[in-house]
Amino acid sequence: MKRYVNLAVTAAAVAATVVPALIGRPHAWWVLPLAVASSVPVLWRERALLTVALVVGTATTVSASLGAPPLLPVGPLVCLYTFAARASLPIRLLGGAVTATGLLFSVLYPRPDLEVLRYLAVAFAFAYALGTSTRARRTEAGALAERRRAAVLRERTRIARDLHDILTHAVGIMIVQAEAGPLLVRTNPDAADAAFAAIAATGRDAVVHLRRAVGGLREPTDRPLDQPGLAQLPDLVERMRTTGLDAALTVSGTPFAPPADVGVAVYRIVQESLTNVVRHARARSVRVRLDYTAESLTVAITDDGPKPGRAEPGYGIVGMRERAQACGGTLHIGPADGGRGFTVTATLPAPVGC
Repeated sequence: MKRYVNLAVTAAAVAATVVPALIGRPHAWWVLPLAVASSVPVLWRERALLTVALVVGTATTVSASLGAPPLLPVGPLVCLYTFAARASLPIRLLGGAVTATGLLFSVLYPRPDLEVLRYLAVAFAFAYALGTSTRARRTEAGALAERRRAAVLRERTRIARDLHDILTHAVGIMIVQAEAGPLLVRTNPDAADAAFAAIAATGRDAVVHLRRAVGGLREPTDRPLDQPGLAQLPDLVERMRTTGLDAALTVSGTPFAPPADVGVAVYRIVQESLTNVVRHARARSVRVRLDYTAESLTVAITDDGPKPGRAEPGYGIVGMRERAQACGGTLHIGPADGGRGFTVTATLPAPVGC
C-alpha cells in the first residue's frame, strides 16, 4: 500500500511540474530537464531524503533563477512534508533551513517578487504543518499500540499467575491426599474416606476457580473478575488441615476491608505459600498471621519444617513478589526466627478507610 501511495505522489509531482513545461510556447532546451529533475527524484525520497531534496531543490531554484515559466514547486513541497513527517529533529531543521534558503533565492533573484514569495511561503508552511500533523498521528498511534501490547502482556501475566496458583495448590493437596489414602484404607478407613473426599472437594474447587480465571477472558472490561479475597482465607487454611498439617489463622489489629486488589494478593500469596509448605517443607504445622495497622496489612506464613536450603526462585515466588509489587507492597522470604522453618511476609499498603 505504501509503495502505491509513493508512486501516486510521484506521478502527481511529475504531472504538475513536467506537463506545464511541455505546453505553451517553445521554451529553452533546459526547461524540460530541470522540470524532470525537480520532480522525478521524489520517487526515491524514502530511501535518500537528503539527496533527493538537494537534487529537487537545486533543480527548482536553478529553473526559477534562469527565468523558466513559473511552476508550482511540488517536488520541494513533497520533500519538505517528508522532512516534517519522518525525519529526526536535526534533519528536519536542516531540511527546513535549506528549503527556506532556496525559496528566498528563487523568488528574490534576479527580480524580487514579494507577492509570489508570500504565496509560496504559505504553501511551504502548510506542507510542513501537514507533515508535522502526520508525524504526531503516527507517534500517537505507536503509543496506543504500545499501550495495547503492554495491556495484553499484563493480562497474560495475570492469567499465568492465577492458573499457576490454582493448579499448583489443588494438585499439591491432591497428591498428598492421594499418597496418604492407600496407606489409610486398611488401618483407618474413615481417615481414608476423608482423604478421598478431600481430593474430590479440592478438584471441584479447582475447577470452579479455573472457570473463573479463564472466563475472565470473556468478561467485559468494565466488570471486575470474581476473585477470592480475605473472606475466603479461613476456608483456605481449613482445607490445609485435611492434609494432616496443623494449620491455623490468627488476626491482630482492627480488621478493615482493604482494596480488592490487596485482598486478592493476600489470598494468592497465602495460597502459594501453603502450597509450598505442603509440597516442599516437610513441616508439621504452619501459621498464617494477618496484622492490621493504620497504614498497611501484613500477612506472614511460617512453617516449622527443616531449615530450607538455597533454591532458585520458581514461578510461584516470582508471582508472589509481582502481586505484592503490583499493590505497592513488599515481599520478604527467608528462614523463620530461631533458624527452623520458613517465613513468607508480605506488607501491602491498605490504610484504614480506603
